[in-house]
Amino acid sequence: MAKAIMLQGTGSDVGKTVLVAGLCRAARRRGLRVRPFKPQNMSNNAAVADIPGESGGGEIGRAQWLQAIACGVAPSIHMNPVLLKPQSDIGAQVVVQGKVFGQARARDYQQLKPKLMDAVLDSWRKVGEGADLVIVEGAGSPAEINLRDRDIANMGFATRADCPVVLVGDIDRGGVIASIAGTHLILPETDRRMIVGYLINKFRGDVTLFDSGLTAIGKFTGWPCFGIVPWLKEAALLPSEDSVVLERLASGEQRALKVAVPMLDRIANFDDLDPLKAEPRVEVVFVPPGSRLPDDAGLVVIPGSKSTIGDLIRFRENGWDRDLAEHRRRGGHVVGICGGYQMLGRVVRDPDGIEGKVTEAPGLGLLDVETVMEPEKTVRNVTARSTHFDTALEGYEIHLGRTVGPDCLRPAAVIDGVEDGATSFDGKVFGTYLHGLFGADAFRRRYLASLGVADGGIDYRAAVEDALDAIAEHLERHLDCDALFAAAR
Repeated sequence: MAKAIMLQGTGSDVGKTVLVAGLCRAARRRGLRVRPFKPQNMSNNAAVADIPGESGGGEIGRAQWLQAIACGVAPSIHMNPVLLKPQSDIGAQVVVQGKVFGQARARDYQQLKPKLMDAVLDSWRKVGEGADLVIVEGAGSPAEINLRDRDIANMGFATRADCPVVLVGDIDRGGVIASIAGTHLILPETDRRMIVGYLINKFRGDVTLFDSGLTAIGKFTGWPCFGIVPWLKEAALLPSEDSVVLERLASGEQRALKVAVPMLDRIANFDDLDPLKAEPRVEVVFVPPGSRLPDDAGLVVIPGSKSTIGDLIRFRENGWDRDLAEHRRRGGHVVGICGGYQMLGRVVRDPDGIEGKVTEAPGLGLLDVETVMEPEKTVRNVTARSTHFDTALEGYEIHLGRTVGPDCLRPAAVIDGVEDGATSFDGKVFGTYLHGLFGADAFRRRYLASLGVADGGIDYRAAVEDALDAIAEHLERHLDCDALFAAAR
């Protein structure tokens, strides 16, 4: 079995995903065969990992897909054996080893978790095969002691797998001394012994100003510090997994083209917009509920959704349907991806109640198509071609439902030889089930040129690789990586 080390946070969004990705790249640069692992993830930003011997694929968190890239290996369904995809305020779809296991309300899931530990440990063994090092990412916080007896994501996993833990504190949000010391205080001794040290993340300014803080933490906990990581600006170039980051992306710097993205309640795979955000002359504005779609947007992108009918209803409640109609009257362009594509049609039907109690909702009417939800889920990596610009595309599909109608005679793409999507008569509105189309540099360059951004066209994938290398270099400089990797067992 490979050696392993686990990063757990004092809370959510402390930067574990980026730190694991950076450490994976640092270990790879040292010549180690390294793999990522996250026992349980909660995110509607999913990626597709191929399943050997099957034509389709399985779902994992987007973070583990990124971390696999950092390791230089193909993503595996075993890198994230349990994925929760929220569909409502109290329930989620449960994906186990890449496949839909069922639906569960939050309270019911707490009862289910111990049964999932076998799958977690099975995937854990498989990820470690042929590796020198596995870097594990926790979820939430180990200090959630009210959930400890059923935990599979933090100390519940670490103690079963005998995996040493590095605690991550986020100084940017404040209270980092209390959060680390408080974690030490309330953890039971068996869990506390798993922690081999801590690190501080997202520091701004003169690190020496925190020397007394390190002394205080050492006094309270006795844990060694592996280092203080400065704010990593390169992290902005990496795909974001957690929708909590959208609260910080509601506005941007004014540029040649403004792209408005409504922040749907159950927004999914919003990293489809990352390549546009990376373009120097494109401003991507995520519009929160209660705010209008900006009048000066040249393009509106309706992203994926884990609850198409529910988000369609909320879309109208926010008045975005009126804003979108005005946008079209001004000659604006619209793109719908996956659930966003379904919303652009005349109607969405869910006769089996797959998404919930509401089984039908009128669409936004910008495409002459209609969608019927069907129980079988499409999950696969694909290669494709843009019909608009005759350029190569690649990406993935994760969706329920089948969409048909007259506008499908003008498809947006051809996926594995089959026509996909629909385009309006004037060509200014199109929808597709293909996630990742903006990641294709040639397509993005030509599409932006059609919208008046003539000098677009960065190499997005190279930018992600460069960002991972830069983050790895930062971590090597600011952390005692020798000691951190040596703590693995």
